[in-house]
Amino acid sequence: MSDFKIVMPKMGESVQEATITKWFVKEGDRIEEDDVLFEIATDKVDSEIPSPVDGVVKKIFFNVDDLVPVGKLVLLVDTEEENSSDEDNGTELDQLDNESITDDQVNVEDSSKTIAKKDFGSLSNRFYSPLVKSIAQREDISIDELEQVKGSGLNGRVQKKDLLDYLKNRKEPVEETVLIKEEKTKVSVSYSIGAEDTIMEMDRVRKMIAEHMVYSKKVAPHVTTMVEVDVTNLVLWRTKNKDAFQEKYGEKITYMPVFVEAVAKALIEYPLVNSSVDDDKVIIKKDKNIAIAVAKPDGNLVVPVIKQANMKNLTGLTSEMNRLAEGARENKLSPDEYQEGTFTITNFGTFRNLMGTPIINQPQVAVMATGSIEKKPAVMETPTGDAIVVRHKMFLSLSYDHRIVDGVLGGAFLRRVADILEEFNVDRVV
Repeated sequence: MSDFKIVMPKMGESVQEATITKWFVKEGDRIEEDDVLFEIATDKVDSEIPSPVDGVVKKIFFNVDDLVPVGKLVLLVDTEEENSSDEDNGTELDQLDNESITDDQVNVEDSSKTIAKKDFGSLSNRFYSPLVKSIAQREDISIDELEQVKGSGLNGRVQKKDLLDYLKNRKEPVEETVLIKEEKTKVSVSYSIGAEDTIMEMDRVRKMIAEHMVYSKKVAPHVTTMVEVDVTNLVLWRTKNKDAFQEKYGEKITYMPVFVEAVAKALIEYPLVNSSVDDDKVIIKKDKNIAIAVAKPDGNLVVPVIKQANMKNLTGLTSEMNRLAEGARENKLSPDEYQEGTFTITNFGTFRNLMGTPIINQPQVAVMATGSIEKKPAVMETPTGDAIVVRHKMFLSLSYDHRIVDGVLGGAFLRRVADILEEFNVDRVV
């Protein structure tokens, strides 16, 4: 008999735990690969977790409503394979020598059973041999901790001796969690509740959003700067071409894809705005993955991500944004589609608000808000002198983390986004 360990999967950079909201199996149930085992919920997404193997549910370690850290063992599945026992496998691993074995000599299917296969495939850009993964699981080394081990192999690959050397000097693992675990101090406040007042409990998602927002304000000193932008060319272009665009590409174009395009271009010029802060280190992200805040019908906000936005043209951005927005509102997006955002845009203009001061979506260092587009009188120079004309204008506001983005950088970045929008080519071909 062989046990397959299923752990709580990682759902994104800023998600370090998830709540089990429903079990679809019980101990003793026979399951097949891809059968749904349990449902989880985070502040970003609700998701069903399927089984990667066939077998029998041997042990369930958590109940409904339990909050489970990423990487924690959730259940054991007896795969009923006629392989050597776990004890024998462990003995063989102890006897293996790094110089006398190659990755090809290890049975990938057998040894990978000791750790969640999907975690390494989706959460790491490094290659780990089945032997290294087996040792990591046996020594209770999390994926995040393994990522910190320096490898001596080709291209920094972690070899068996690297992991064994690390274990000799291993200290208590440091939890690299975005949400700080701190005691909640309850402040006694007197409330006056009238007979006709309504008391409403926060739902689970609202509680998690609240915690995430409070944490962001605690950890990042927020500064917000604003600019007014003349987007007349953009408004004229969209009015002229929106019907042709939809007929040609089958997509409804709004202003938001153009805002994303402008931000992606500006991030290339100002890469420090596309970063994260890790203690005293700054991680500058290569990919420009732009998250878009989407309001759901229940009033909660989710933030799906357009991956590598700088690599997409306006048509591609429009198609991807429409797909993500629709999927988010209907709870049809996968966890991966909420992951790895490096910069966020939120649209206050949807509610006809002129401007706002958004809260940074950790672990990013900046978020931009777009206001509503309004017709305004403006003074413009003409060949015959100054004239008052009607222009389409809007406000952009940028909240940034003052630990790494100072006023000069924040102001220059926002001004560059504004310039790109003001320079929009009204004759741009659809």
